Amino acid sequence: MTFSLLLLLHAIITFAAGVALIVAPDLIPGAVGIQLQPSQYLVAYLLGAAEFGIAFLSFYARKLTDAHALRLVSATFIVFHSSTALVELFAFLQGASAALWGNITVRVLVVILLWYYGLRKIPSK
Repeated sequence: MTFSLLLLLHAIITFAAGVALIVAPDLIPGAVGIQLQPSQYLVAYLLGAAEFGIAFLSFYARKLTDAHALRLVSATFIVFHSSTALVELFAFLQGASAALWGNITVRVLVVILLWYYGLRKIPSK
């Protein structure tokens, strides 16, 4: 795998999550036992919109050649996925479904991949 391919996969998955959060706002939360009422859909819509921004950055970062810029993109995504995993862990500790562990595991894997391909393999100046 290359960093460019990882960024493309990240962009596709993140874009799909954004679409799901807007088109079916209760689908992703429902998968982990969280039921949203229609009056609460704005939270999912806002998260979906943020996912589009992340997907856009991930997609277009594939064409960057500057090592510093690529490392910054990788570090930004690492912060995003690490902090998301931590708040999911916090939600679990507050009584949310154990189904969150699947998502936490995926995010940890993504962080490891981003670290390896985006920080370790790209030379620093």
